[in-house]
This record gives sequence, C-alpha cells and structure tokens, in this order.
Amino acid sequence: MGSIRVMLVEDDPFWQQNLSADLAEEPDIEVVAVAGTKEEALLAASRHPIDIILMDINLTGNNLDGLEAMKEILSELDKEEDIKVIMLTSLTEREVIMKSFRLGALNYITKQSYKDIVRAIREAYEDRSTIHADAARIMRSEIQLMELSPMEREVFDLRKEGLSKQQISEKLHKSTNTIKSQLKSIKNKLMHFKGD
Repeated sequence: MGSIRVMLVEDDPFWQQNLSADLAEEPDIEVVAVAGTKEEALLAASRHPIDIILMDINLTGNNLDGLEAMKEILSELDKEEDIKVIMLTSLTEREVIMKSFRLGALNYITKQSYKDIVRAIREAYEDRSTIHADAARIMRSEIQLMELSPMEREVFDLRKEGLSKQQISEKLHKSTNTIKSQLKSIKNKLMHFKGD
C-alpha cells in the first residue's frame, strides 16, 4: 500500500506549518500539496494525485470559500477519482456544518480537535469514516428536525431563540392558538423538546 496523499488547504501559516509537520511524521501519509487560497487549491487538485483534502472553510476573510473550493474540486473529478474531503475549521455553526456535508464533505473536525486528524485521514482513506463528534451531535439533531413541517421548523427555531408564544404569533402573523398547536405537534414529534 502506498502513502495516503493529502492536500492541505489552509490560509493560516501557523496551521499550514504545524499540520504539515505533524502529518510528515506519519509513515503512511504524504502531504503532496499545500494551498492557501481557493485558486491554489483548484490548481493543486488538477496537478497532483490526491486521496484526502483537509479543507479550511474560510480561506479569505469570512467568505466560506473553502466550501466553494470543495464543491468545484469534487464536481470536476473524473469518475475514477475518489477524493475525500475533511473539513478542518474553527467554525461550529449548524448551517456551515450541514452545508459542508451537503456539498460533499466526508467529515467535519474543528481545529480544537486537530489531534483526531490523523485517525480521520486513515478512516476516510479506508472508506470507514465515522462522523467526528464535533459534527455528529448537530447531524443527529438535524435528522430529528427533518420530521417537522416547514411551519413547525420556523416555530421551533423562534422558540429556540427564546421568543414567547405571543412573540412568535406576532412575528409569524398567526394566532396564539395556532402557535400553541404547532408547539404541541413539535413536542409530540421531538420528545426532547420543551415547548412551554
């Protein structure tokens, strides 16, 4: 078995140096490219055979351009190529995590958990990747929330923000009784939800 070929896409020189050095110590992992921008990542992906991409989400400011880079790289692959992407970021927002998976990420690990990267790379390479704990709780929660209708989801989100039944009814232009019945329905679908 050859080395696992990794491309690191990260704009922060500290993380570039430290992750590259850590990965270089692994006998079965080879960093074949390091990119700091979306454009560098796209170019490197077209020039190097890659098995795994470690992708930061914000490469320039707060633009989420790492997500765009992943989407473009994965859409331009030949069918024979099987590049797997692991998001490596400091972002923990639910929307960003879910979008990462929708666009094709195999895993999502925060930089606080960087010690788990080597194991995640090996698991991904061997097609036995488990979703890291950094994202698993949110994924489970989102799957449960799929039970809700769009209207119930809107009520649920407003309730989670701390709005009262009265405030939700005013915001959505619905009667308080409608909001009460929505909350009851949500509670029946989601046993852990406290609607009162």
